[in-house]
Amino acid sequence: MALAAPSSLRRLSATPPQARSPPAASRLRSYPLREPRLRLRQPLVAAAAATAPLSASASPAETERRKHELLRAVQETRRGFAAGPDQRGAIEEAVVAVEELGAGEGAPLDLAALDGTWRLCYTSASDVLVLFEAAERLPLLQVGQIYQKFECKDQSDGGIVRNVVRWSIENLLEDQEGATLMVSAKFVVLSKRNIFLQFEEVAVENIKISEQLQALIAPAILPRSFLSLQILQFLKTFRAQVPVSGPERYFSILTNFPLMFPAFCIYQTELNVRRSPGGLYYLSYLDRDMLLGRSVGGGGVFIFTRAQPLI
Repeated sequence: MALAAPSSLRRLSATPPQARSPPAASRLRSYPLREPRLRLRQPLVAAAAATAPLSASASPAETERRKHELLRAVQETRRGFAAGPDQRGAIEEAVVAVEELGAGEGAPLDLAALDGTWRLCYTSASDVLVLFEAAERLPLLQVGQIYQKFECKDQSDGGIVRNVVRWSIENLLEDQEGATLMVSAKFVVLSKRNIFLQFEEVAVENIKISEQLQALIAPAILPRSFLSLQILQFLKTFRAQVPVSGPERYFSILTNFPLMFPAFCIYQTELNVRRSPGGLYYLSYLDRDMLLGRSVGGGGVFIFTRAQPLI
């Protein structure tokens, strides 16, 4: 006895071959493949530049909100030294959110916007964190504010950048700003967001001795001798420098500062100057009051805010 085919089979057999659904592999091939969206994170240090225009979708309010979130994220990190892995991850996300505001081709490097003094708020670069580690290991050593000063207002293809570190030795120098460590370099604009640094000189200057040391050298209750006045004048005008020749990159000078008289510190300082394929720095965001950058090759992000001009 013949069995009637199920209705589902009759419907399938009645459907023309060309009207049937293609197999799964054919269906996959029929859809266009989308390229994966990659977020490129260019590696920076302290400094580089190109004006980062706002993306078309970001309003001024949204821009300020992202910048505020970034600055709030780095508040309790002691400029990066006290940040843990989770905190660093959150800060990196906040950095990328601000960098996206300047995504795209961007305008040519605006040296007039870059010109001026920028104060370091946060970094993940080991060559700067070692300064804070040194202050942690040596109780009398103090590391104050760190700045980058660009001198390029009237230039078209480069200028001068000075890395400025305020430091002190407790009871010998004034708190936080008893002396200045300055690393000077020339920079050349390579592209819209990259500059190449060639370091030239490392110097210690602007010695400001403490009242205790000043009283020891020239007691107020005694007439100041010619010798004591000469010593005080020498300290006020003291400057010691070490030239840095060739395309070398300054790493750290404050690693093991001796607890000595400030005039001799420069001679006992441990210099850690490493050769680099080039002092290349990438600016990921720049506006009137914030500068973000990444060190190409060395790694690390830098967050700066606009500061008052250094005297």
